[in-house]
Amino acid sequence: MDELKKKMWAIGGGKGGVGKSVVTIMIGKSLARQGKKVILVDADLGGSNLHTLAGIRYPQHTLDDFLNKGKQSLEDIIIDTPVENLRLICGADDILGVANPKYTQKTKIFNHLSRLEADYILLDLGAGVSYTTMDFFLYAPNKIVVLTPQATSIQNSYGFIKSSFYRGLSRLCSKNTESKELINRATSISKEDKIESVEKLKEAFRMSDEEEEVRLTQYMKDINIHLILNMVRKPKEREVTQIVKTVAQNYLSLNLGTLGTVEYDKLLSMSINNMTKYLTEQRDSIASHCFYDIANCIMKITSDSGNASPSSPMQAPPVYPEANALPG
Repeated sequence: MDELKKKMWAIGGGKGGVGKSVVTIMIGKSLARQGKKVILVDADLGGSNLHTLAGIRYPQHTLDDFLNKGKQSLEDIIIDTPVENLRLICGADDILGVANPKYTQKTKIFNHLSRLEADYILLDLGAGVSYTTMDFFLYAPNKIVVLTPQATSIQNSYGFIKSSFYRGLSRLCSKNTESKELINRATSISKEDKIESVEKLKEAFRMSDEEEEVRLTQYMKDINIHLILNMVRKPKEREVTQIVKTVAQNYLSLNLGTLGTVEYDKLLSMSINNMTKYLTEQRDSIASHCFYDIANCIMKITSDSGNASPSSPMQAPPVYPEANALPG
């Protein structure tokens, strides 16, 4: 498990349009350029596109070969990309039902992901808060949420974090009827008898079952989420990361880490339709420098110490007026 903590990162972020797939492939490229063996996994089972970004029009193998066509391991369906040290497992969005795999299929994928030989495994997740997306996000020991400075992205990213948090907690407490009822009160849309924050939920757990409170506390300690702010055009937009961190701290008692900021790069934006050339030839661009710094941050977090925790807790975090607009 310690080795898995060092190498597996899931990259999500609520709704589409924030650049998750580009972020995934650029982080992968930056790690590969530094000699790390990297495997990208297109876990957007309903709309896979990583192979297109990598310049692969017709993948030789996809996850469908593993799930339905007799390939015995994920190693059998890995394909090379134009970038040295960077390999890819393609999604399978062309098969009816794969976007919503059965529990046994997800379990099979998870078991085989843990066996892959690589320094880093990056899971590119689908948009939204489907159970499949959240389950991939929760499976990975290291989690990244990508957002942009847009107001809708701020709300969606927090909503994704909150939904995933309670999805994991619900599964953890699935055998305790009282705990499930308390979680339902915390996630209810109705304000009547609503539990407004995780701290209040912990109090309710304590009164109901102290062992459940201990499990909740450990769950909060183990969940490991970092933010990447993408497509930043103005210095003031950097405050967006702190807004999400503050709201997550206030309502979910989560201490989110920060991996870095990606400045808007016109060159990268213009290269989306020809990413192969950008990946193989372009080294000196605004975005490339940003992703190089993020890759270094990831390597530092997963260094020999094995410490994959977010940055140290914030001291008296500032409260921004915009944060009040986010749901609890």
